[in-house]
Parts: sequence; structure tokens; C-alpha cells
Amino acid sequence: MRIMALDIGTRRIGVAITDPLGMLAQPLTVIKRSSDAQAVAEILQLLREYQVAELVIGLPRRTDGTEGPEAQAVREFAAIVESRWSGPILWYDERLTTAGAEQVLLEADLSRMRRKQVVDQVAAALILQGYLEYQKHAPGKTTDNKNEE
Repeated sequence: MRIMALDIGTRRIGVAITDPLGMLAQPLTVIKRSSDAQAVAEILQLLREYQVAELVIGLPRRTDGTEGPEAQAVREFAAIVESRWSGPILWYDERLTTAGAEQVLLEADLSRMRRKQVVDQVAAALILQGYLEYQKHAPGKTTDNKNEE
């Protein structure tokens, strides 16, 4: 069972996927977001291609836990995906994942140009790995339980 995660931004969407057993998260790609229709079409193609069972979307919260305009924009985009895909969509608090991804890439000694190219997909992988860890330590929880509540 594969799980996919999205780190949705205004210009780019980072995508990560698990291995076929659903145990390890790995960066997959970055979708350049020229329009919502184009981005959703690319996401749906990836969902089909990888036979994804669950989709995890990073929800950008403020450091105090509240939702701002960025979170609302992500929810609106996710509603478009949800209207076109029948699988479950789950939310994961993505606070500081982009900063964490930048730190990982700095430690890997990647050039600034290369970091810019991959930071979104690494952030998506961090979201997905966090979700997998959450599920591992939440016995008896179903996919309906979201860590945002």
C-alpha cells in the first residue's frame, strides 16, 4: 500500500511517496504549479501511476497552531483534488518542514541551485515520514484520525 504526500506551495508542489510496503518515505518529484487544473491533473496521474491508497497533505499552520491564509489556500486546492480522487485525504501539520528540508540539504552540502530544485520534494518526504511515524505510534488509529485535531 503506497502513501503519497504533498507539500503544496503557490508555485511548486513537492511530492513524496512510500515504498510499495508503505514503510519508507522518499522524495519523488516537484510539480511546477502553472494552474490548479494542470497541477491537479499531474497529481491525479501520479496517484494512478503509483496506485496510491492514501494521500497526506501538509497543512501549514502558524507556530501557535492556528491556520492562516496559506492553510486556507491549501485546503481549497485539496478540495479540488478530493473532488476528483476517491481515496482518503489526510492532513499532517507541516510546521517547519521546509526549514527542516533546507537544513538536511545544507548538511548534504548541495549547492543553492540544487537545494532550490529539490527542497519541496524533501519537505514532502519529511511530511510523509512524520505521518508514518505518527501512524506507527498510534496503535488502533484508523486513517480517519488526523494529527491536526
